[in-house]
Order: sequence, then structure tokens, then C-alpha cells
Amino acid sequence: MGEKGYSGQRAYNQSKLANVMFTYELARQLAGTGVTATALHPGMTSTSFSAEDPSRVFAPLVAIMRPFMRSPKKGADTAVHLAGSPDVEGVTGRYFHDRKARKSHPSSYDTAITGRLCQVSAELVGLPMGARPGLPG
Repeated sequence: MGEKGYSGQRAYNQSKLANVMFTYELARQLAGTGVTATALHPGMTSTSFSAEDPSRVFAPLVAIMRPFMRSPKKGADTAVHLAGSPDVEGVTGRYFHDRKARKSHPSSYDTAITGRLCQVSAELVGLPMGARPGLPG
């Protein structure tokens, strides 16, 4: 949790992995309800994300990469597809990039790590484990 050394990039990467793991867990908890949960990677998209980042290294790098980034419209394409396409109706617990189901990081499939992530997260926000408002079980 960054207690011994903080890296903004490492924290960002860990947060993205946690998002995928939470999505897979939500899909497991909602199995059979008709509600779907999917994760996606929009690709490197040219937005104002990190515009206020104080890193002297990151700002020039983004400036160099910006011409090669996707437009916001293209970055949103997979999300819009997942929200409304009959092609993915009922698909749950998957990770998408460019409208296609892909493999996510190997550790995202580790249910023991995901269980620990959920436990620590619940503790950090003061939720008792097992309390899942609005979810079955």
C-alpha cells in the first residue's frame, strides 16, 4: 500500500489491476441475476488525465506520446459497445480491449488475492466482511 515507498505509476497500475479484480468478483457475486460486469482497457487516450501531475519526467513524455494517442471518441468506443451491443448481451466477468475479450494480467484471476483485496478494502471503508448491500449472499 505504498507504506515503504510511493510511486505514482505503481499506484496507478495497482489501481487498474484492482478495478479488474473487483469486476471479476462482482461478476461472480452477481452470477445468475442477469446483471453483467465487465472490465475494459480504452487504450492510451488523449485526455487531460494527469495534466496536473507534478512529475517533471511524465509531462514531456506525455507531450511526445500525445500525437499517437487515441481520440476520446475512439477511447470510449469499447465502453459504448459493451453498454449497448447485442453482441455482448449477457457476457460477464470478462476483460475487453478494442471490442474483443482479452486475457487480463495473470494475477487478476487469483481468487485468493482478490479475496484479500476485498477484505482489506472493506476494512478500510468500515464495512464488515460479508456485508454486501444489494448483492446476493
